[in-house]
Amino acid sequence: MKGLAGKNALITGASSGIGQAIAIRLAQEGCNIAINYRKSVEEARDTQEQAMQKACGQVEDCGRRSLLIQGDVSREEDILNMVNQTIEQFGNLDILVNNAGIQKECPAHEVTAKDFDQVLSVNLRGAFLCAREMIKHCLNQNRPGVIINISSVHEVIPRPFYVSYSVSKGGMENLTKTLALEYAARGIRVNGIAPGATITPINRDWVEDPEKSAVVKSHIPMARAGTAEEMAASVAFLASDDASYITGQTLFIDGGLTLYADFREAWSA
Repeated sequence: MKGLAGKNALITGASSGIGQAIAIRLAQEGCNIAINYRKSVEEARDTQEQAMQKACGQVEDCGRRSLLIQGDVSREEDILNMVNQTIEQFGNLDILVNNAGIQKECPAHEVTAKDFDQVLSVNLRGAFLCAREMIKHCLNQNRPGVIINISSVHEVIPRPFYVSYSVSKGGMENLTKTLALEYAARGIRVNGIAPGATITPINRDWVEDPEKSAVVKSHIPMARAGTAEEMAASVAFLASDDASYITGQTLFIDGGLTLYADFREAWSA
């Protein structure tokens, strides 16, 4: 992708799944990568190893650097440390990917305030605070920057039993648009991707169950789930100079899930 070689990227929640795939893809494109993880340093090291292997295989100058940073994005002090460490090690920060997220299944009338707050604290408040620090850095250095928020099709599709998750992703859509509008003239682009059903470890429950998998695929016009690598490819595009005139947009990568799959057959109301 155009303009990614030598850029510095911070990816939150990058130790597995979509976050890991994004870290690997950006390294493959020539970026130095800061890999944020919350608990598993083993998974983070695996991400780091795969990313550097990809970089060495694709980039002639294999002088790419990587950094592991432990931190919980629901904690402001962890975010400040994460961003500061990245800047200290790499010299500056060009790309922020807000990927960290959690979800809790529960009927809405039984959701506790604590659980509701926790999901929003990670998924929405954490994304905002990371973006805030990235924007401060760009403004202080008078340099452009790219922020990419990893949302979900559930920013527009209601998801019963996951009200806090759906609310957090709906908020992320407006966060993306608001920041994009406010800082467009300063050279800071803010976009998002909204994955549909994706094959990742967190979705192992239905991915590895043929019956559940068939139910999931029945709602997708393309009749298959996406891969983490497909999500990462879209992030690489949005982060690159090939997307230099795109801001405030959320790209839905969902195999047509948001096209109202149940209306594939014509019928009269």
